[in-house]
Amino acid sequence: MKEPWMPDPGDSPLPPNPPAPGAATPVRTLERILGGPSGLGTAGLRLAPCGAPPVPEECEPAAAEAATDAAVTDGAVTDKAVTNEAASGPPAAGDPVPGLYYHPVPEPDPVRVEEVSRRIREWAVDEVRAVPPEWEDQFDGFSVGRYMVACHPDAPTVDHLMVATRLMVAENAVDDCYCEDHGGSPVGLGSRLLLAHTALDPVHTTKEYEPAWLDSLGSDAPRRAYRSAMDYLLRQSTPSQADRFRHDMARLHLGYLAEAAWAETEHMPEVWEYLAMRQFNNFRPCPTITDTVGGYELPADLHAQPAMQRVIALACNATTLVNDLYSYTKELKSPGTHLNLPVVIAEREGVSERDAYLKAVEVHNDLMHTFEAEAAELAAACPVPSVQRFLRGVAAWVDGNHYWHQTNTYRYSLPDFW
Repeated sequence: MKEPWMPDPGDSPLPPNPPAPGAATPVRTLERILGGPSGLGTAGLRLAPCGAPPVPEECEPAAAEAATDAAVTDGAVTDKAVTNEAASGPPAAGDPVPGLYYHPVPEPDPVRVEEVSRRIREWAVDEVRAVPPEWEDQFDGFSVGRYMVACHPDAPTVDHLMVATRLMVAENAVDDCYCEDHGGSPVGLGSRLLLAHTALDPVHTTKEYEPAWLDSLGSDAPRRAYRSAMDYLLRQSTPSQADRFRHDMARLHLGYLAEAAWAETEHMPEVWEYLAMRQFNNFRPCPTITDTVGGYELPADLHAQPAMQRVIALACNATTLVNDLYSYTKELKSPGTHLNLPVVIAEREGVSERDAYLKAVEVHNDLMHTFEAEAAELAAACPVPSVQRFLRGVAAWVDGNHYWHQTNTYRYSLPDFW
């Protein structure tokens, strides 16, 4: 049965505005890519559609079942959405945000969660020394092992999951130590981020100055974590996947800098400005590696297609607003004005805190519906196994991200607006 948000078979995948005569359309461009290179000696280089890739033998049954549950079927992403509109009274601990459109997921495989949690604690505490003893309770409360197992149900092995888990912890170390909770400040942030980024995107300099740069990579917890996590990623990824990740990390750092600039100047952004900033300061580096963690590759030409880029952006914008909604009360308790979507809406649109929060839920839901509709169109327009699997992976990350925010009552509690 076709779910309500799936396109009808006859729906056109083309954008609403017709292209100029002779201009390349998304479908024509996809046809060119799928056709592969032309010319002498290129016959063996063409992409050929084939059946969906088999689940690797080493993938545990729970992960394989979850991957199948999120499958793309008949060219469209399947849907198991819930909108909790019937809730009455304040939600209990661990309940979803009332009215939020989301997809429930199975409980993450406890065996994998335990193993990932054990390994990441050893890495963060002992290997890179990113977590001093006084932060260990917060690190345990973060539940990053459960988070990453929920977000990557098709990861073939724990080693694959660890790639994502180390990067997640490293990114949070930078956010905490440079930007927010543990000594972070907007003052001088640009310099700190640039130098940390060289742990991901190495400096190519002279023999005289290279040793000083290399020494700098061990000078603080964020740089140690970035360097080590990137080394592990490079062992698992292709050069194209690694470069894609570097690009998305540069986007993230640009978003950090915009928010820091607003903090320094005490600027309250317009709602559209805030949403623009959140498209960069968001979770994008995490789902962008879903194919690396899954043990396959979405080819660079297909990843770079405007339709794919839009789907990824919509998904990541929605996941970031999930963070705004679940962390709302936590951020209100922090010193100063902490920007999130409800706060910006209340200030700029002159509405109550409750109405602003409910409006933010609507914005999230609109983004989710658009993401799902356009992901289905893209899946139908480009029936290539790696595209189908990548779209499943992004959707699974969106769902797992919501699950973790909803259930992490150590960090989050909901406002009493119902």
